[in-house]
Order: sequence, then C-alpha cells, then structure tokens
Amino acid sequence: MRSGAEVIELSSDDDDEPVPSTTALARRAPSSPPDVKPRLLADADVKPLLLHPPGYGALVPVKTEEPVPVPVATASPPPRALPPPRVCRQFWKSGDYVVARRNPDADAPGGRNRLRINPKFLHSNATSHKWAFGAIAELLDNAIDEVNNGATFVRVNKFTNPRDGNPSLLIQDDGGGMDPEALRRCMSFGFSDKQSDAFIGQYGNGFKTSTMRLGADVIVFTQNQNNGVPTRSIGLLSYTFLMETGCDDVLVPSVDYQYDLTTASYIQMLRHDQKLFSSNLRILLKWSPFASEAELLKQFDDMGEHGTKIIVFNLWFNDDGDMELDFNSDEKDILITGAHKKVKTNKLEKIATQNYISTRLRYSLRAYASILYLHVPDNFRIVLRGCDVEPHNIVNDLMYRECVLYKPQIAGLAESSVITTIGFVKGAPDIDVQGFNVYHKNRLISPFWKVANNSYGKGRGVVGILEANFIKPTHDKQDFEKSALYHRLEIRLKEMTYEYWGLHCHRVGYDNKSLSKATRALNRANHMNAGSSPISAPPRLLAADIPTSSCGIPRLSASAAREKINSLGSHSNSKMGLKRKFDSYAMTDNADHDGQNHTDGVDVSQRKRFSEYRTLILENDKLRNECLQYEESEKQLVMKEQKLRSEIAEANKKYQELLKELGSLDVKEEKS
Repeated sequence: MRSGAEVIELSSDDDDEPVPSTTALARRAPSSPPDVKPRLLADADVKPLLLHPPGYGALVPVKTEEPVPVPVATASPPPRALPPPRVCRQFWKSGDYVVARRNPDADAPGGRNRLRINPKFLHSNATSHKWAFGAIAELLDNAIDEVNNGATFVRVNKFTNPRDGNPSLLIQDDGGGMDPEALRRCMSFGFSDKQSDAFIGQYGNGFKTSTMRLGADVIVFTQNQNNGVPTRSIGLLSYTFLMETGCDDVLVPSVDYQYDLTTASYIQMLRHDQKLFSSNLRILLKWSPFASEAELLKQFDDMGEHGTKIIVFNLWFNDDGDMELDFNSDEKDILITGAHKKVKTNKLEKIATQNYISTRLRYSLRAYASILYLHVPDNFRIVLRGCDVEPHNIVNDLMYRECVLYKPQIAGLAESSVITTIGFVKGAPDIDVQGFNVYHKNRLISPFWKVANNSYGKGRGVVGILEANFIKPTHDKQDFEKSALYHRLEIRLKEMTYEYWGLHCHRVGYDNKSLSKATRALNRANHMNAGSSPISAPPRLLAADIPTSSCGIPRLSASAAREKINSLGSHSNSKMGLKRKFDSYAMTDNADHDGQNHTDGVDVSQRKRFSEYRTLILENDKLRNECLQYEESEKQLVMKEQKLRSEIAEANKKYQELLKELGSLDVKEEKS
C-alpha cells in the first residue's frame, strides 16, 4: 500500500488510484506532543477524506478487515494546549494562505486531471456571511429541517475548550443524525439532497460557510440509526490544521463507529484499514479540543439514540481584537461584541426605539432567533443558553392592521398570491421603526426592509410582514437575488406603505391632508384637548378615531361608532390616485370651491348622532383610563410581592446561618 492522502481521480484511464504524497503535511507541522512520534504524519498512511463535489466518484476501499473493538477507556491524560496557531484570529484578515510546497504528485499520470480545492477557499467561501448571526441561522436551519426526521429541539450554548479554556460555540439537535456517508456529503462542497419545499436549505454549502465564518475549526459528532445498525461518526474541518501543515488540498479526517450486538458496545468501523483509521484518529486528537479517544466518545453521552452535535472552536475576533461573540455580558444570551452599547438619552422615543426588537436583533441572538421563523414547528424548541427562545410574532406588535393581497406576475408559472399584513407598530410614531419583514419558506430573509425613504417622516412607524416564496434568497439567506420580481416587489411594497400612510397616518397624530377638512378639524381638536404635540400619538386621539375592521379595539364599540359616523357621508376618492379606496369612516367634506364649510345645513338628527359619537369616545376614554389604573395597581402589587419574597428569602438565609452557627457551638451541660 502506498502512503499518501486519498484522492479522487476525475479523468484517467489507469486503473490504479493516484495517491499524492503528504510530505507537505509534516514540513510545517508544530512540535508533536511527547507521546506522539514527531514523524507521525510523514510515516503513517494518512488518508483523511478529500472534500470534493458530488458526482466525482466514490471512495474505493483498499482492503476489508474485521472491525476492531474500541479499547476500554482509561483515565485521560490532562489535555495539552496546542501551540498558538499562526493563522490570524481576525476573520477578515485570516485569508492569507501559503502552501508549504507544491505537491510533487501533481505531475504524475492523472495528477493534473484531479480537482484540487485550495484550503484558502474555505475562508473565501465563508466571506459570503457578513454577519455572525447569519452564520448561526444557517446551522439553526439545518436543525429545523431535521423536524422531518423527528427533531424536537436545537440547543445553542457555550462550550469551554478543554485544551485552552477558551469559549467555543455548541449547536446540538436530536434529529435523525447522519450515517458515515451522509457526514462526508455534508462536509463536501455543493452536495444537497434537500429538494423538497419542506426544507429551508437547498445549496449544500451552508454548513461550510457558516462554521468557517464563526471560527477557524469545527468538529462534528453525529449518531444515526437509519440503516438498522446504529453508527457514530466524527469529522473535523480545521482551517488551523490545513494552514499549520501547509496542505494544498482540503483534507477532512473522520472516524466511524458501529454498534456491536455481541459486545453491546460501539466498535471501530473500518472503511478501509486499521492504519487509515488510526491515522485519522491521531489527527483528530492532535487538532481537536479532545486529547483522547475516550474524550471524543464521551461527547455522545448526552445525544440519546440519534442527533448531531457541532462544536465551533477557535472563534474569530473582531477588528478590535475582541472575540466576536460575547458570552459574558448576558448569561442567557449570545451577543455581538460592541454592538449592544446603547446611547444614553433621556428622550423616551429613542429609548423605545433602542428597546424594540428591530434594534435588538442586530446584537442579540435571542431577539434574532425569536423572529427568525414565521411559524416555529409544533413541539420544537430553540434552547439558547439553557432557556427556551419565545417566538415573537411581529403581527401582534401592530395596530390598525390591514391585510393586502399581492399577486406577482410570474411569467410561465401559475399565478401566486401573497398576503401582506401591514399596520402601525405600537408606540408609533415615537418608535422610529418602519419596513417589511420578508420571509422565504418560513425563514426570515430581510428584517425591517426599509422600502420607503422619506426625510419628512412619511411611512414612519409602518411595518409589514409577508412570505415571498416566489423570489430566491442569496446564498447567505440575508437578502434576495436582485431579479425583476424582486424589484417589482420592492415597488409594490413602497406603494403599499404610502397607501396605508395616506389612509391611517392621522390615527397616530399626523395631519392627513387627504382627509376632508371637517375630519382634519376634528382631529386637530382632539390633539388640542389631549395637549399633545402633533408628532406624538396621544392616547385620546387613538381612542377617539374609529378603527378599521381589522384593529384590536373591541368590535362592538367600533361598529356602533362606525354606523353612526357613516351616516354623515363618505369620502370623496377623486383626489386620491391610489390603488385602494378610503373606508367610509370619515365625515364628508362639504366645503364648496371657495373653501367655506356649510355647517349650518347640518340638521338636528345629524347633530344628535354626532353627539352620541362623542359620548362613545368619552366613555371609551374613561374605560381606558380605568384599565390603565388597574394595570398600574397590578404592577405595584407584583413589585410588593417580589419585595416580600426577597425579604422572606433573606430571613430564611439568616435563619439557616444561625442554625449552622448554633450547630457548630460546643455546648456542655453543667452538672449540678
């Protein structure tokens, strides 16, 4: 058997498998640990898996041997820290890669006909992710896709590297897992068997780009029972290993185990021979966070019968030299370092904007994960740092909601319909938020996409939600391909924003010039009575106006008020020039051409109806104020309860301390 790295020959007439030399692997390798021979990589038959695109052939087994039982795990030696890697820890500066030497077998027969992927491609491929959370979302997508295989949770947590004590990122699910061949396909480029609409992933590139964007190295543990025989597989994709050894191919060492019924334990599964297995295992133990085979196998203890665990280590630093992911500022969250610093201000509108989810999702993984999926599958949990992520439905943040049907014109395809829910975000216009949250196959692609840009505030506070499956997302799933359909959607959403604004902006305190003069005068009077500035949204104005049929205000009062005010007339739509018409909730503009209102012509019955309408408004205000008072009382009672519980806890603690102190006293009884 010739030594060398196993490769796939793409076009050669020779029957013999071309096996290039791996002398380069040992030329730049750092000093080996004491129990590993310095010439390990040069002398051993090092045959880690070569990453290759699908369809270029299968691995040819060299020789078949009986499985070798895994030796009984003994006490693990203390982990030895690796020497500091020469790879730059800042992601955007770590692309420099120098091959130790040109592979001497490149000129061998068939050598030039073999596809070669330089390890630098791992870094350049990962630059498609501009945002660390976008990379984490790719791994969450893979877990969500495993719902089809019975997955019930995905766990995201901090993992401490036992070699150096540095934090790493752990992502684990209880899906179906992968058999040995599936793991190799996962760690190959461009392979994907997710062709159904039920899957989010489709390109077969997300695992490589996401893990290499988060850190320099990743190790995968997966357990599978699909073929009747339970298997366990471990694979390592290490940019550090490739750079330190000067590889000129992307090599992925992996080992497999299968369950043996006779011994009721997992034994080594030899795809080729024992020498290859041992060589790959030694590479794993040298370049992974685990220094012994027992430590590797211990990672399966909390995985149940099936599932996958991914550990990304040697996480990247930002340009300031700090770790990009912040595990320390919030013990129940993962933050982007430096991005969560809030501007100190006393302005309530800025504070509200900073606290809203549109701002928090930029630096908080918990906030981003809460809106990442339009509908989280039933009985599925996203567990972040030990606490479940509660789904946040942005529709519930909206007031005066409307549903707008949009039918994109798709040439050659059946006509599809998209329903967009649009409304003012609660607290508008004090909260400076606007835009559309566009999903694709249940996955958020563009959060708060701002299609309307107006310095004078038109569109401020208008937020929408839609699922656009008719356009394709980019590879990093953070934007859409700029196709003709995309541009038409952008134009329609902009029109939708302006239409909604023209219909409802007076509800949040703006002077809507599209309304009749009588209605505008009434709105201004309500503003003055409420004593608020025109840019603020006074509660009385919000309560006084008559909501549409889709708003969250009680239907009975709204319908009664609508019936009364509609008898006064309907809107004139001749001046609108919009695709949708006004609802007939506003008073008719009875002004003549010279701008004078003929209010003298209003009869007694109309005055009576208007008086009843004002009575409903006042009653609504009264009930709203009572509700606010009850809510405030509830908050005070809750605070009082918490204070009392805290005092009880302090008293119990003091009591326990006194008991302990009493027990430690040596009390002697005196004899009389």
